[in-house]
Amino acid sequence: MTGKFEIRADYDRDSIVVYQAYRAEIADAAVAAQQFVPPFSTGRMTWIKPSFPWLMQRSGWGRKAGQERILAVRITRAGWEEALAQAVLTSPERRVYTGNEQWRAMFRHAVVHVQWDPEYSLRGAKLDHRSIQVGLSRHIIERYVEDWTVEIRDLTPMVRTISEHLRAGRVDRARALLPPERVYPLGDELARTIGAEGARG
Repeated sequence: MTGKFEIRADYDRDSIVVYQAYRAEIADAAVAAQQFVPPFSTGRMTWIKPSFPWLMQRSGWGRKAGQERILAVRITRAGWEEALAQAVLTSPERRVYTGNEQWRAMFRHAVVHVQWDPEYSLRGAKLDHRSIQVGLSRHIIERYVEDWTVEIRDLTPMVRTISEHLRAGRVDRARALLPPERVYPLGDELARTIGAEGARG
C-alpha cells in the first residue's frame, strides 16, 4: 500500500464521529432510539468509517440501494481506541506483521478488522492518502451499540444538498458544508497495531 496512513476525523476531547449508510428502516429506528436497534443486526460485522468523503464515494452520495440514509454516529474515543487496539489488518502488510503466517494466525481470531482504502476528493478522484474503515465483528458489536454510542444523527438532508451543489458545479458551496476532519492523534503502539502514521496528542 502507498500513500499516507492517517486517521482523519471529526472528533473532540471525548468522542469521534463515524459514518454509516443504511436503508431507511434501520436508520429511522436508530435515530429514534439514539441506539442501534432491530432491524439492525448484532449478528454480523458492521463497518464504521470516520471519513465522510470516503463514505459518500462508496454510497454514491446515498443513492445506492440499501445505502440511502447516511448516519453520523458519535462514539466515545475510549471505545474507538478499544476497537483499534484489537484490530488486525485485512491483508498481511510487511510494515505491520513479520510474515503471512503471523498475520493468518492473528486474523483467524480477530474481532476487529481494519482496512486502508484510497481516499476520494469531492469530485470522486482518488487521492494519495488512505482512509481507514473498521469492521466490528459480532463478538464486539454489542460494545459499539450499548456502550460506545453517544449520539446518532441523520445527515441525509445535508448529503442531498451537498450532492446538488456538486452536480450544479458549485464545488465551493459543497465543500463549505462538509463535516470538519483533522488528523486523529494516535500513540505509537496503537499506530503500529493498525499500520498508521501516529500523531501524538
